Amino acid sequence: MTLLAQVLQQVVNGLALGSIYALISLGYTMVYGIVRLINFAHGDLLTIGAFIAYFFILAVGINPITLTLAMVLAMVITPLFGYSLERFAYRPLREAPRINSLITAIGASILIENGLRVIPFIGTEFRRFPTLTLNQWVLMQNLDEHGQIIKVTVSQTQLLVFAVAALLMLVLVLIVDKTKTGKAMRATSYDMKAAALMGINVNRIVSITFIIGSALAAAAGILFASSYPQIEPYMGIMPGLKAFVAAVLGGIGSIPGAMLGGLILGLAETLTKGFISSQLSDAVVFLILIIILMVRPSGLLGQTIKEKV
Repeated sequence: MTLLAQVLQQVVNGLALGSIYALISLGYTMVYGIVRLINFAHGDLLTIGAFIAYFFILAVGINPITLTLAMVLAMVITPLFGYSLERFAYRPLREAPRINSLITAIGASILIENGLRVIPFIGTEFRRFPTLTLNQWVLMQNLDEHGQIIKVTVSQTQLLVFAVAALLMLVLVLIVDKTKTGKAMRATSYDMKAAALMGINVNRIVSITFIIGSALAAAAGILFASSYPQIEPYMGIMPGLKAFVAAVLGGIGSIPGAMLGGLILGLAETLTKGFISSQLSDAVVFLILIIILMVRPSGLLGQTIKEKV
């Protein structure tokens, strides 16, 4: 029973973390699906969203309403940075070799990280992200062989993560599947030149894709900062890389694949921390990337596309 409780507890923790990875990886997979670009600056948008929320909450105080307003504000302002990246850094290189855009994305990431560090009111120091005083709910409780109480709990922060992530994913699916803009996004993803010939404003659709992905990254940044309440300019690097692994695992370019990949990666990381070693959790994540590239390069839900020479 003790082992079962430990496994269940790590599953709860893993699903919460995986929900955050899924939100971030959606930005990677949407952008790649349309312009075939891996936006390595995407994780830094998470950092920007977290800092926007941090300074807003610092000014007005923390409660459920201000936390909600902070998330809305971050999801409105952060896309301006995402749009600027697309408009001024990536769009001029759209017809250039892909390596040019890739190097630009890495450069943009370094620029954002170090740009935040030199801003006087941000700086290099770690800051504690304000969090709500929340309770934990007991899902299961029992006694072990030594008479100690074993509990499986879920915190209200984790429930918040589940709820917000599920809501945003549902909204994204509805946008992509049910709206005219979503239809244009799918057409542009399938064939950009043909979509342009059919009257779709490709530049507008690509910009909307970056805006949506940036908004999701901002929300993920606040959820991540609420779960691990410490922020600094480099905080988005590792979650961003892991979300990229999640996108590849699920099948980069596939929205359901990004969601599935994020959840699997969150579970793998927390189970490794809980039963093997916390120091090996990052190694396991990137080992999964190596294995999936060797066994199924298109990802779990991705499609293998054959290109004619």
